[in-house]
Amino acid sequence: MQNIQFPVKFSFKITTLSNDFTATDATGTTVAYVRQKLFKLKESVIIYSNATKSQVLYTIKADRWLDWSAAYRIDEAGGRNLGKVARKGWGSIWKATYNIIDAQQKMQYKIQERSAWTRIADSFVGDIPILGFFTGYFLHPVYNVIDVNDVIVAQLHKRPSFFGREFEVVQLSAIDPEAKERMILGLMMMILLERERG
Repeated sequence: MQNIQFPVKFSFKITTLSNDFTATDATGTTVAYVRQKLFKLKESVIIYSNATKSQVLYTIKADRWLDWSAAYRIDEAGGRNLGKVARKGWGSIWKATYNIIDAQQKMQYKIQERSAWTRIADSFVGDIPILGFFTGYFLHPVYNVIDVNDVIVAQLHKRPSFFGREFEVVQLSAIDPEAKERMILGLMMMILLERERG
């Protein structure tokens, strides 16, 4: 994923029971098919090269049972550890905050929700019959990816959609090519977790 070209789109389908999505880059090429194993006490995600699920690229697994402060270890298919993404516990209740940490346990990026009110409105209005059908079209959470120098290097936006859920990652500043892969994988895990929250 180091050669991925922005913007990157995450496309969920609401017609399936599983929590999975396809990631495509700016060229329209599928770069990953992300599938979350359901009904697990410890979160487990497998990233495949495409929807045929013939080649596993990465795995992401929680370090503990369901927990607000769980960290999610990111490994290549061959077993090499790339780092982890960690949710900031109770600090994420109102405004989602995650840290992306490299394999040497050094902080690289922080993912932070720009406005908690947008997500709260999305969750609240989404439960109202008929009106809830339209929330995917006019309520759009934004998540900033911030480096150690407090520079916003990328943003993940929820895009308008009726029959699915579309998210887009756009690059705003220079990103270390080696860190790009870890950042994208961290955003993939984060959006799976945040999508469950509303």
